Amino acid sequence: MNAPADRHIMMTTDTVGGVWVYATLLARVLGHQGDRVTLVTLGPPPNAAQRDVIGRIEGKVDLVVTDLALELIDPAGHDRRRAADALLALARDLRPDIVHLNGFREGAIAWPAPVLVVAHSCVLSWWQACRGGLPDEPRWRAYAQAVAAGLRAADVWVAPTAAFRDTVTRLYAPAAEGVLIHNGIDHASSCADSRRDVILASGRVWDCAKGHGALLSAAPQVPWQIEIAGATSGPNGESAQQDDGAPGDNVRLLGEISRHRLLQRMSDAAIYVAPARYEPFGLGVLEAASSGCALVLSDIPSFRELWEGAAIFVQADEPEALAAALQLLCADPKRRSTLQLAARERAKGYSIATTAGQYCALYDSLLGREALAVGREARA
Repeated sequence: MNAPADRHIMMTTDTVGGVWVYATLLARVLGHQGDRVTLVTLGPPPNAAQRDVIGRIEGKVDLVVTDLALELIDPAGHDRRRAADALLALARDLRPDIVHLNGFREGAIAWPAPVLVVAHSCVLSWWQACRGGLPDEPRWRAYAQAVAAGLRAADVWVAPTAAFRDTVTRLYAPAAEGVLIHNGIDHASSCADSRRDVILASGRVWDCAKGHGALLSAAPQVPWQIEIAGATSGPNGESAQQDDGAPGDNVRLLGEISRHRLLQRMSDAAIYVAPARYEPFGLGVLEAASSGCALVLSDIPSFRELWEGAAIFVQADEPEALAAALQLLCADPKRRSTLQLAARERAKGYSIATTAGQYCALYDSLLGREALAVGREARA
């Protein structure tokens, strides 16, 4: 990792998904090495557990909570002007060296510092994967225009997989090629010698992107208990649906649980399954692999890119094929053990230290080494 540069990074985040985990892990490493990070939330405010995560970070990491709308909740951009004014005023007050945006549309703000946009996911690519085609409502056309404008205006944009970088390029035609930086996590120092005969899944159960409908349909044919951690109903009344038939008695819906409890269950489960139709990276898969679970994944480009040779792949939306793969793995302890080891070894290549080091190099390239030196002298 680069030597500490005493940079100040203003980083936006939401609190409702994997972006929060990504942002807080990255902020912790940056703060520990000597950078100052100001995390700025958009959308729902952080809960008590999330605030506690920030409070326990050792380093210069601050939290600013706003009531600004997330772009996917405000696709027509009704809150865009207010958000731009509020964020720009904050940047003028904080005077960051780098603005690190974990959303698209804010990239088009006239920031007083170099701007980096990270493409974690987008509605158009979700729509293609889950519904086919593209949305044609005016509000989603406005959303697409705002995303494209944010990508064009940013000094650089980043994607967590080459597969998703290609998707963003195809959908929005940004002026510059995106930079590939895989997400990373802290890795478990040890794994349990014995594991429960349990198959674990996680993610929003109501979200068709996660593919849990296929898992619910496959469940009656699977000999082990299946546990699914995640919200069962969505903000607009969406609910979990199996693709056909009824879920088996061996399914246990855990609801939303803390990340700490989820990691505990990952360290205890023998198999982790992610039958997603859409997943630009899949932080939950990485955490499960690091915890020592054998992986059964849908055969989508991002998963192939990250886990080829370390997982069993099954065509998305095929409950029979998913059931067959899980049956095979439940019945074969040797194969299970081989996959558990392969997944854990592969996961070591996706560490938060490596991720932070690559972002530091990108920050340095945006600032320029000469500008960094001048900045250090001015702050001395």
